[in-house]
Amino acid sequence: MAASKEIEKRRTFGIISHPDAGKTTLTEKLLLFGGAIQTAGAVKSNKIKKTATSDFMEIEKQRGISVATSVMAFEYKDKQINILDTPGHKDFAEDTYRTLTAVDSVILVIDNANGVESQTEKLMEVCRMRNTPVIVFINKMDRFGKDPMDLLDEIESKLNINVRPLAWPIGDGDEFKGVYNIYKHELSLFQANKTKISEELVKFDDLSDPQLDEIIGEESAQELRDEVELVDGVYDDFNVEDYLAGKVAPVFFGSAVNNFGVRELLDAFIEISPSPKGRATDDGFVEPNDNKFSGFVFKIHANLDPNHRDRIAFLRIVSGKFERNTFYKHVRKGKKLKFPNPTSFMARDKSVVDEAFPGDVVGLYDTGNFKIGDTLTEGKDMNYVGIPSFSPELFQELRNDDPMKSKQLDKGIRQLMDEGVAQLFIQEPGSRKIVGTVGQLQFDVIAYRLKHEYGAKCSFTPLNFHKACWVTSDDPQQLEQFKKAKTGNIAKDKDDNLVFMAETPFLLEMAERDYPEITFHKTSEFKVSESN
Repeated sequence: MAASKEIEKRRTFGIISHPDAGKTTLTEKLLLFGGAIQTAGAVKSNKIKKTATSDFMEIEKQRGISVATSVMAFEYKDKQINILDTPGHKDFAEDTYRTLTAVDSVILVIDNANGVESQTEKLMEVCRMRNTPVIVFINKMDRFGKDPMDLLDEIESKLNINVRPLAWPIGDGDEFKGVYNIYKHELSLFQANKTKISEELVKFDDLSDPQLDEIIGEESAQELRDEVELVDGVYDDFNVEDYLAGKVAPVFFGSAVNNFGVRELLDAFIEISPSPKGRATDDGFVEPNDNKFSGFVFKIHANLDPNHRDRIAFLRIVSGKFERNTFYKHVRKGKKLKFPNPTSFMARDKSVVDEAFPGDVVGLYDTGNFKIGDTLTEGKDMNYVGIPSFSPELFQELRNDDPMKSKQLDKGIRQLMDEGVAQLFIQEPGSRKIVGTVGQLQFDVIAYRLKHEYGAKCSFTPLNFHKACWVTSDDPQQLEQFKKAKTGNIAKDKDDNLVFMAETPFLLEMAERDYPEITFHKTSEFKVSESN
């Protein structure tokens, strides 16, 4: 049985937000507090050229956004913290959705001025589907923003979750004086400090203590007392079980760029957040303390280091103990593999690990064996479920702009598709390549990476498709009739599965009505169950 102490000490979570809410900055500051890095540079500062620790792809540095999920690990107060930083940009939402299958809880970052934004709502929908525990961090309190009470009402109404403030801000913008930790009865005084950790904490047994007036002024002190009394009156006492069930989200306030409010967030997180959870498979539920090792691939990244052309599969360990140089079964391929150099990550920095436990994410050097959703196990054959690809929203034809580099283009686009960057559909005759994405920016990323990582030049031509649906049927005759009738709309994905490219919602509805024996799948999840 995997050591229960090792399981209990682990915390694996994702950080999600709308773009520019400060998610990547918060990630870096958590690493700073955890001692994983020694100094922190403002992500977008022109004076400090250092980019955020988690933004390691060149295109991320140029555009100032995260387009790939980073995996980082560090220790803090005897806990092993595994952070999965996710893309905030909507064009890379699918990578974020898959990452949320690999975490046990989430920190949601909200901009004090902008409040709940559209991408935040979409990401929370995914969390709500799995009842993922959520902690909210309201960021940028050093700027003027919305009234805290109004923000909390907005979070509850738009994100469909109850909240409970465990900290409360004292002013905002130029008048921001600090945060009172309701959970710990501590006052943190604000100091604008982008590179160091503030240590100034004042403990209060009771807010009526006259020392509070001396520290922040009578007016601010009375306002804090009134607001905390209102908070305690409006919101129920914080219940950890409700948080773990995804029913209530504790809320913290701060300024990530100034390292402020981060300590309170991190301390509460390690105290209340869940240890690693089990996962569903097509053959039952697997618990972390199952003595047989198992895990699933939720991300693949080629050329993490462009100088070495490496390809790494990120594996979330669900049960048992993973050990270096031990054979494990790759269920989809039906063969055993061993890994001499499994790695743990601090963004670009990697270190070889001899063993890992449930909740950990390890990087496996891969020569092309893995696809997203693959399962490794030392027990019975099974497949972890709930890691689908979604039907794309935008479609463009991939054109080769340098025929002398056809092999490089084919290899590059295949590897990028295995990473889950986008989806590739092949139409015959002529092997016409159609790339499907959920956002326009993904096409720019694909072209950039094909050029700089594989030496292949390409361009894209927009196509007028509404949706790509995977099609299956128990009636071979009707399936053949459908393929003949829809020749111009039939393609195959990279795994050779049949796909119907519908040009409009109306034509998709017509096809579903005219061919009742055919199932039109909106996600690729069906492939797991049908492969067994």
